[in-house]
Amino acid sequence: MADETPSWQQGNAGAQQADAGPLAFARAYADLPLPADLNWLWTFGAVLVAILGLMLASGLFLALTYTPDAGLAFSSVESIERRIPYGWLLRAMHMTGASFCMAALYVHILRGLYYRAYLPPRRAVWGTGCALMAMLMITAFAGYVLPWGQMSYWGADVAGRAVATLPLVGGWLGRVVLGGDSPGTATLHRMFVLHFALAFVIVGAIALHVAVLHKRGSSSPSGQQPTARGGMLPFHPYFTARDMLAVVLVALAFVLVMGLWPELIAEPANYRPANPLHTPTDIEPEWYFLPFYGMMQVVPDQLGGVLLAGGAVAMLFAVPWLDRGGRVGERAAVRLLALALLVGAAVVAACAGRHHAQGAWLLAGRVAIGVYYAYFLLFLPWLGGQGLPLTQDDEEKETCA
Repeated sequence: MADETPSWQQGNAGAQQADAGPLAFARAYADLPLPADLNWLWTFGAVLVAILGLMLASGLFLALTYTPDAGLAFSSVESIERRIPYGWLLRAMHMTGASFCMAALYVHILRGLYYRAYLPPRRAVWGTGCALMAMLMITAFAGYVLPWGQMSYWGADVAGRAVATLPLVGGWLGRVVLGGDSPGTATLHRMFVLHFALAFVIVGAIALHVAVLHKRGSSSPSGQQPTARGGMLPFHPYFTARDMLAVVLVALAFVLVMGLWPELIAEPANYRPANPLHTPTDIEPEWYFLPFYGMMQVVPDQLGGVLLAGGAVAMLFAVPWLDRGGRVGERAAVRLLALALLVGAAVVAACAGRHHAQGAWLLAGRVAIGVYYAYFLLFLPWLGGQGLPLTQDDEEKETCA
């Protein structure tokens, strides 16, 4: 019947709305049935949306004054902080938001890995989420180049040389990224357009991600797919209240870091204008790129390092096919231990990158890479082989529109 409550598998797609428009969409969104056992880790999706909204709003205001020119970029940023009313606050919010956004994104991804939220019928949800992660990483890097401080300049130089090592198209692609043989005004124009345009693409990708989530249904900590009405709760007010509380708590931490501990996210060398004639002794990216930077450094071949770092991200896209298990709730302790080793490997790789893979850090970084890739190439296939095999119904749900 038209007025029946949609099942949890159908999400909003099963509801036949008598009217249309924003109000009908809001009602359908509020009535979306979700598993009653969702825990606080599921609030990081709402936290990400809130942070991205703040980033978009502050970025639009910053773009009104910023000048993407090698001779003027640094001074335009200084002008924003010193002359524009509350410009210092806008830039501080934007810088802090980048770190908090990536931290929330990593927690969101780790939650999906632990609870195996990528299994059918939610492969498309996982795929759109990984695509969003890749776009956010590219946007964050482009934004890091824009202030045109010492770390910005040499970060762009390292990225350009890394891309240039790719076979066949590397030289051409490196010149496309930098706009020449070395970073300059053309690089800033490209990074500014990329940073600005991708921000709006990400907004559309979030809408697609949420739409696919509502179509496929949310995963559950128990790994079961509740069908009884007693096992489901509407999104509002049960989950909206918790999401808003999580956003408030993160906002408090956000203000504390921005106001009291800005050195946790700011690089002092980037407050000096770019100098192509002086290479900093310690070139390192933001903390959220350090694991990949470490992977690039622990192998002697530059191309091998680039492939290892890129493969670390690409592995996430392949997760739904590496793990084909059926029982999510089983072996929780084993999954938690494996995930802890994965996080530990990323932290060790980050430390190796920060210490430029010298001495004992070189060996530690190589071991960390082995552990990282072993999680995806060995543990997930083993875990998938231990559970119940996927049924034909699961595969059909995955391929159905």
